[in-house]
Amino acid sequence: MSLGLRVLILLLAPLLVVVLGLAVRRPRFSEYLNLAASVATLLIAAPLPFAAGLPATLLGGYLIVDPLGAWVAMCVAVVYLLSSIYAIGYMRRDVHRQTQLPLFYALLAGFALTMLAAPLVNSIGVYWIAIELTTLVSTFLVGFERNAESMEAAWKYIIVVSSGISLALLGTTLLYWGGTFVYGETYRLTWASLVQAAPHMPPVLLKLGFLLTLIGYGTKVGLAPMHTWLPDAHSEGPAPVSAMLSGALLNTAMLGIVRFLAATDAAGQGALPHTALVVLGVLSLLVGALFIVRQTQIKRLMAYSSVEHMGVLALGFGFGGPLGVAGALYHMINHSLAKPLLFFGAGNAMHRYGSKRIADMRGVWRVFPVSGALWLCGAVAITGAPPFGLFLSEFTVLRAGWATPYLWAAIVMLVLLIVIFVGFLNHFRVMYLAAPARAPANHLADESVRWHAAWRVLPMALPLVPLLLLGLWWPASWTALFRIIASALGAGP
Repeated sequence: MSLGLRVLILLLAPLLVVVLGLAVRRPRFSEYLNLAASVATLLIAAPLPFAAGLPATLLGGYLIVDPLGAWVAMCVAVVYLLSSIYAIGYMRRDVHRQTQLPLFYALLAGFALTMLAAPLVNSIGVYWIAIELTTLVSTFLVGFERNAESMEAAWKYIIVVSSGISLALLGTTLLYWGGTFVYGETYRLTWASLVQAAPHMPPVLLKLGFLLTLIGYGTKVGLAPMHTWLPDAHSEGPAPVSAMLSGALLNTAMLGIVRFLAATDAAGQGALPHTALVVLGVLSLLVGALFIVRQTQIKRLMAYSSVEHMGVLALGFGFGGPLGVAGALYHMINHSLAKPLLFFGAGNAMHRYGSKRIADMRGVWRVFPVSGALWLCGAVAITGAPPFGLFLSEFTVLRAGWATPYLWAAIVMLVLLIVIFVGFLNHFRVMYLAAPARAPANHLADESVRWHAAWRVLPMALPLVPLLLLGLWWPASWTALFRIIASALGAGP
C-alpha cells in the first residue's frame, strides 16, 4: 500500500463517521462505525513513523509525512481507539440521550480528524488553522452534557484558548515577515523553508515570533500559567472526551512548539527559546504539584496531572539533545496510554457514586473489583513509578537535564515528581482503603454482570500491557527513530 493511500485512509476513516453518522442518525450504527474507523486509524498510524522514504510530501507539498508528525499521529490514533471503545459503554448509560449519540460520535470523529491532520500539515499557516479547528470541534464536546458547569467550561475553553492561539497567529505572521528577507514578498512558508530561512532572519523577529507561538500554542498545550482552561474542560466533558483532550490534543499542540524550536536552533538563536521552554516546564510541574496535593474533585485531579506531564514534555524538548528529545517522545506515547485509563476509571467512579468529589468515593476495592484494580495500576503508572513506561521516560528526561546548563531545572523536576507521587497516590489510598460513609448512589448490579461492563473495562486493560512492556523494554527500532527525529530537529545524531 502506497504512502499516499495510507494517509488517505487515515483521514478518510473519521471523515466517513462524520458524514454517514449525521446522514443515517442511528445510535448503534454511529457507535460501531466510529469504532471501526478508530481501529482502521490505528492500523494505519501505528507503522507510519517507521515507513520507508520519510520524510515525504503529498498533495502538492501541502502535506508532509515525517517521523515526528507521524509519531504524534500515532499517539492520537491510540487515544482515539481507546476512547471509542469506552464511549460505547459510557454514553449508553443515559437512556434519555440516545438520540444525541450520532451527533456525539460525529463530533468525536471530527475531533480525531483535526488532530490527525494537524501533524501532517506542511504549511505553518494551515497548521494554525488545523489547531483552531480542534478548538472549535472540541468545544461542543466539552459542553455536550449541557449543564451549567459544562457550558461554563466550554465557554472558558474557547475564549482562553482562542485568545492564546491569536498570539500564535501573530507569531506566525512575524516569522513569515522574517522569511521575506530571504524569499521575497510572497512564498510558501513550510516547516523546511522556515528552518532554511531562520539563519538569515533578523534575530529579533525570530525570537519574538517564537515566544509568541510558544505562548499561543503553549496555551493549547496547557502549560502554566496559560493552563486555566484545562482543569474545567477536562473535568466537565464526558470521560471519553477528557481522554482525547489530555492524551491526544495536548501532544498535537506541543508539536508546533517543537517545530518552531527547531528553526531557532538552526539559526543559532536557541538559548532564549530553550530557557523559556524550560521555565514554563518547571512552572507547569509546580502548579501541577500544588493543585494535585490539595485537590478535591477526581477529574480535576487527572486534569492537573496533565499539566504536570506537559511540563515534563516541555522540559525534555527544552533540555534538548538526543536524550532530551528521545525522553520527551517516549513520554508522549506513555502519557497517551496512561491518561485515558485514569479518566475512564474516574468516569466509572463518578457514575457509580453519583459525585465528582474524592471525599464521596470510598471502598473502591469492594465497589469495583475489576476496574478498580486497573484504575489503581493506572494511578501508579501516571505518577512515574516503576515498572511502567512513564518511569523510564521521566528518568530519561532527567538524565538529559543533568548534562545541560539547566541542572537546576532537573533537580526541581525530581523534587516535584516525588511530591506529585506522594500527593496523587494519597488520594487513591483514601479512596481504596477508607470505609465508605454511605452506599454508592448507583445501586445497579456489580460491574461483572452489567451488560455494558466490557466496553468500560476493556479500554482500561488494553493500555496496561504496553505501559508495563515499555517500562521494561525500550524497542531498538524506537531508538533508531528517535535518533532520526533528534537529528532532524538539530539535536544531534
